[in-house]
Amino acid sequence: MFLFDRLSNLVTGIGTSKDKSTAQTFALKLLGRDELDAMYRCDWLSRKIVDVVAFDATREWRLWQAAQNEIDRIEREEQRLGLREKCVRALQLARLYGGSAIYLGTRDGDVGQPLNVERLSLGGLTYLHVLTPFQTRCGEIDRDPLSSHFGEPLYYEIFDGRGQTIRVHPSRVVRFVGAPFPDPLFLTPTIGSQSWGDPVLQIVYDAVANAASSQQHVAALLPELKIDIVSVPNLQNTLATEEGTNRLAARFFNANLLKSLHNVLLLQGGDEAVAEQWQQRQIDFTQFPELLRQFLQVAAGAADIPVTRLVGQAPAGLNATGDGDIRNYYDRIAAHQRVDLAPRLERIDQCLVRSALGSRPADIYYEFAPLWQLSAVEKADIALKLSQTVTGLKESGLVPSAILAQGLRNRLIEDGIFPGIESAFADAETIGS
Repeated sequence: MFLFDRLSNLVTGIGTSKDKSTAQTFALKLLGRDELDAMYRCDWLSRKIVDVVAFDATREWRLWQAAQNEIDRIEREEQRLGLREKCVRALQLARLYGGSAIYLGTRDGDVGQPLNVERLSLGGLTYLHVLTPFQTRCGEIDRDPLSSHFGEPLYYEIFDGRGQTIRVHPSRVVRFVGAPFPDPLFLTPTIGSQSWGDPVLQIVYDAVANAASSQQHVAALLPELKIDIVSVPNLQNTLATEEGTNRLAARFFNANLLKSLHNVLLLQGGDEAVAEQWQQRQIDFTQFPELLRQFLQVAAGAADIPVTRLVGQAPAGLNATGDGDIRNYYDRIAAHQRVDLAPRLERIDQCLVRSALGSRPADIYYEFAPLWQLSAVEKADIALKLSQTVTGLKESGLVPSAILAQGLRNRLIEDGIFPGIESAFADAETIGS
């Protein structure tokens, strides 16, 4: 029967006071900066959990859709500002500390006033700085649902390194959050001031700690893999005096020396009452590798990263390639790009494009480059099938040749199978005209 909205059984004791599990509760252990720094700097698994997602989300970066000269200018502006590297760093800090920020440096006046992006001209975005939650203090949270900055601080205070603070309007700060709070408006944060989130290591702490301790315990057993056990008659009385202890230590030091040099162990024999007995005990490590893999599997699941990516472990099993795990992981990263990274880049891009072009054309946009890259064989197979499809459509006469040629041209440019084909098309049109 059900009592108190849970399964209970008065016969077996499940869910009653006899059930020991009823005393279990979840307790929130808040990690401080010192422990987070120690985990990141000393534990390889913790560092990879923090870095891998941030790196993969920006690894292939993005593809701008615009005229070629506009794309070149935007990409040069990204390189000048180091946008890609700054985003990687901001994502890493957000996952490590629960939050981070990118400050937009411009040439306009009071940084405490809202940033007017419409007034930005060429080169108007002068720099981007990545800030940790310890360098940036958040003001009171904007709780007005009608405000464009709802849920964000009304202002930020940035420490300048000389003990002074500079108040900055939130429109000049791009905020990155690690693991969001259930209710960011009212929940007490883990680190720093309000409006940040939880460190990712806060969530995976137990799984990572268990994986690390299991490896250390197994490593500690390696010196005990083979133990020599010698039973010495009247040992207690021999050790009762210093002289007896020294004689016994010297005896077995020499015995071990002979064993090392000549592989001979000399022991006293004869009468069973005074004879020494020697035996070896070995630890069975047969199940240890599987146990370690299970701990790593749990840690990878907690971090939502496949073991093949997190640990570099080759897939096991007949015909196993790990492609399914990696594709699912890439789908998850793509969702992270669209849901988390794209809104933050939008605020930066409003300034970036104007700084590169002098204005913000509405028809310019970008797409994140796919993480799954085709092999040379796969690209050749796609090109062959595309050629067969185009030939079939041309022979059928269902699609006019001019339209078919334009569609094929766009497909070849987008697929990138033939390097430099877009400029080659442009050169051919120039020569033809």
